[in-house]
Amino acid sequence: MVSFDKLQMLTFSVLILIIVAESHRKVLVEDNGRELERLLNYVNRPAIKSFQTELGDILDCIDINKQLAFDHPMLKTHSVQLRPTNTSKWAINSNNSKNGGSVPFGQDGIRCPLGTVVVKRITYEDVIQAHRLKSMGSKYSRYVYSKGNNIDLTGYHFAVGEFKYDNYGGKANLSIWEPEVSPTQISSASMLVATGNYEHFQSIRAGWIVYQWLNKNHSRLFTYWTADGFIKTGCFNTLCPGFVQVSTKIPLGYLFNQVSTYGGKQYEIEISIFQDSKTGDWWLVVFDENVGYWPKSLFTEDGLVHGASLISYGGEVYSPVKEKSPHMGSGHFPIEGYLKAAYVNGIEVADEIDGKLSKPPISTVNPLSTTPNCYKAETKSDSKVPYDAIFYGGPGGCTF
Repeated sequence: MVSFDKLQMLTFSVLILIIVAESHRKVLVEDNGRELERLLNYVNRPAIKSFQTELGDILDCIDINKQLAFDHPMLKTHSVQLRPTNTSKWAINSNNSKNGGSVPFGQDGIRCPLGTVVVKRITYEDVIQAHRLKSMGSKYSRYVYSKGNNIDLTGYHFAVGEFKYDNYGGKANLSIWEPEVSPTQISSASMLVATGNYEHFQSIRAGWIVYQWLNKNHSRLFTYWTADGFIKTGCFNTLCPGFVQVSTKIPLGYLFNQVSTYGGKQYEIEISIFQDSKTGDWWLVVFDENVGYWPKSLFTEDGLVHGASLISYGGEVYSPVKEKSPHMGSGHFPIEGYLKAAYVNGIEVADEIDGKLSKPPISTVNPLSTTPNCYKAETKSDSKVPYDAIFYGGPGGCTF
């Protein structure tokens, strides 16, 4: 059995080997193959049943009590919570704000046995993506809490709407797109809840992501979390101990079969991230499905244990130096509006720990764009979209 500390060191060493190999456009199999295999064997728990999707993903049904989450030192004696205690308040009006079509979840013929949960098997590509996502998340958090001063954003671009008030989570609909990216680029959209600054920065995010190497330009469900400003804790999806999966239908890394088209049908994913009023755990709900949660014990008293102070919604991209940055969202600016620009609508916030939702005035959500000549964010009312919305995105093309 690999200890939690050794897992962190193993993950770091594997990433370094991969990055070096990648920079030379050559994978040095003999040098890093054994370490990578050791890591993958550790994070991928024995499957009771497995399925392969049409697009090549392997989904494993694993014992709910033997998932990687419980290797975290703070979760050794944790008892699984199968559902949040305040679900009902979060389910109220859950369908009122939708304007686009719902994305169907679940694969035909895939049913996990009782007592198991479904997880996407971790691959070599997942490990590489995890490194890039950590860098992206770190850049955003540092930018937010330094007010943009003295932060090197080379290669990173954000266009989001920020709600900077105390809260206990929120809900939103994100239109789903599949922007074209190169093998070294990332384009994503997410909702993030956070608090603290620098090494005390704690955050949870969820949304969709496109990364060509991993999914050949298909959009996937993703999450990322940290409890110390991305220094030692946190990771992408289930690559490290922490997130407790409870769903038998929706794994993190789920590939969306239907996405929005420019001027045509719009598809949305409804994301809820909220703190349970009794347990203090932070739950992820996708539409009406309880996917899983981040236990309260992962966080600190001056962090997400007592709620959040920021929610942001919108898009983020990464591109290497000297390579033109990719599309964000639909690849079009917010001014084009509904059917043509990416959006976030149906925004609701939990102002109190009891989980009761309210719709904040759109004036309390502040647009932020780090590269406005390539990407923009706007908050506005559009009669074609129920409730106020954040429109964001752009064609990219920025270089450094």
